[in-house]
Amino acid sequence: MRILFIIDGLPGGGAEKVVLTLAEQFLREGEQVALFSLRDVCDYPLPQGLDYRVIADTCRAPWRKLTEITRRARQLDRAIAQSGHFDLIVSHLHKTDRIVAHSRALRNQNLWFCLHGVFSTSYLGHRRGFDRWLKRRKIQQVYQQRNIITVSDAVGNDLVEAFHVRPAQLRTIYNPFDIDAIRQAALEPCAMAGQDYLIHVGRFHTAKRHDRLIEAYAQSGIDAPLVLLGKGTPQQEQTLRALAAARGVADRVIFQGFHRNPWPWIKHARLLVVSSDSEGFGNVLVEALLLGTAVVSTRCPGGPAEILTGSLANGLSDLSSEALARTMQNIYYHPPAIEPGALEKFSVQNICMQYRQLQK
Repeated sequence: MRILFIIDGLPGGGAEKVVLTLAEQFLREGEQVALFSLRDVCDYPLPQGLDYRVIADTCRAPWRKLTEITRRARQLDRAIAQSGHFDLIVSHLHKTDRIVAHSRALRNQNLWFCLHGVFSTSYLGHRRGFDRWLKRRKIQQVYQQRNIITVSDAVGNDLVEAFHVRPAQLRTIYNPFDIDAIRQAALEPCAMAGQDYLIHVGRFHTAKRHDRLIEAYAQSGIDAPLVLLGKGTPQQEQTLRALAAARGVADRVIFQGFHRNPWPWIKHARLLVVSSDSEGFGNVLVEALLLGTAVVSTRCPGGPAEILTGSLANGLSDLSSEALARTMQNIYYHPPAIEPGALEKFSVQNICMQYRQLQK
C-alpha cells in the first residue's frame, strides 16, 4: 500500500504530530509512505524510511497572493506526477486543503481531507456580515461532496450544520497515540519531578486561552506552580506575564517554552489543564491520561467531551474562569480513577486499521 500525506509544514503542533505518528506506524507495518510538506518548516524528527519532500513556493511577485492557490496546486501536480500512483492520499489542515482541492492530478483518486478543528469557532468566530458569508462560502467550495475525515464527531457535525457541507463520505477517526513510545519517552528526566505542579501544554494561540487559564489558576487558590509548556511571540509572553503579575501569581507561573518531549513534564504533573475555546480533538488530554495524570478541560466545542466520559467527565468545565477554577480545585484534590483499558481505542494500531478501511 502506498500512502501520501500532504500538510502545510511541520511546526510544533498537534495535527503535525498526528501525521508523523501515522506515518511512522504505517512504515513499521511495511507500507510505503510519502509526506509532502508545503513549507520548509520541521520541528519534529522524521521517521526513518519516510519519503519526505518539501514543495515550497518561491514566487515573490507582487501579485503572488492572488495566484497562490492555483500556482501551488500546479506545483503539487508536478510532484504527484513524478511520484506515481498512491492507494490513499490524505490532506491535513485547511490551507493545504485549499491547494489540494485545486489539484488536477488528484482528481478521481482516493483522496480524503482530514479536518482537525471546529471551523465555526476557528474561522467564523470573529467574522461578521459579508466577510463571514464569504468565508463560509469558501469552506463549502473546498469540502462539498469530498471525502472527509474528522478527528471528532463534533468537528464533523459542525461542518455539516454550520456550513451546510454534504460530504461524499464522512468518517470520524480519532487521533492516534503510540502508547508504548509515549510511556517510554515519559521516563526521561524532568526538572520538576517529585514536586506538585499543574501544567498546560500548547502554543500561545488566542484559541488556547492562556488568559482564562491564568485567571482560573489565580482564583483556584491552588499553591502548586503552573507550568506553561509552549511558545509564542515575545509580545504574547509579555502579555501573559503581565496578567500573572496583575493577579498576584507571577512567582508561581513558570514559562518553560516548547519541548520536543513534553511527556516527562506531563507524567510528573499533578494536573493537566486545557482552557481552550475550541479543540478539534485534544491530544494532550489523552496523553496525560495514558501517563496517569488527572485532567481538566473546558467543555468547549470539539473533542474533549468525547474523551472525558464516565467519571472523567467531572473534569469538564464551563467556559468561564470561575467555573474552570472550581473544576481545577475539585480534580486537583479529588482526581478520578483512570482506566487504562478505556484508552486502547486511541492506540495507533487501531487508528491505522481505520485508515486502511478508507481504500477504494
